[in-house]
Amino acid sequence: MPTYIKQTQAGLALVEDPFTVVEDDDQYLPPGDVIISLTRFQSDGDRLLSEGRAVGVRVQSDETVESLAYDLPRLSVVALVFPKFRDGRPYSNARLLRERYNFEGEVRAVGDVLREQAQFMLRCGIDAFEPADGSTPEAWAHAAGRFRHVYQRAADDRVPAFELRAEKQ
Repeated sequence: MPTYIKQTQAGLALVEDPFTVVEDDDQYLPPGDVIISLTRFQSDGDRLLSEGRAVGVRVQSDETVESLAYDLPRLSVVALVFPKFRDGRPYSNARLLRERYNFEGEVRAVGDVLREQAQFMLRCGIDAFEPADGSTPEAWAHAAGRFRHVYQRAADDRVPAFELRAEKQ
């Protein structure tokens, strides 16, 4: 069974992936939990959810999560695709999911996901990763904790440095 890195109570850990990624051109839908594209979800989502499956939706960087707003309470996973490390649109989608839509399911980063981005992804509300470079959870945890202070508020609720400084005065 495939594995991925997930944030748990104990920290970042390697976990088994219960979901099967189904491409748009796959006619056969395997039994069990699936992750499908936004396009496929719009056509087959209600049927899959009515079958009692856990369903995840893969959102490309040029797609917006606003179209999922109504269905978010029924989804288990939103997988945000990072097509290349320079594309920041999935970060915005992650923040929208957590802060505007209060999505409590898993937000997973897939695609060109590198551990150098770990802290930024966690701060935006991403809590699961399929690293492109084969990194271990330990390497991700090290990268995520590299900087002690943050300079703005984010989905992770860490206290910004300017507030810490104000408390000391």
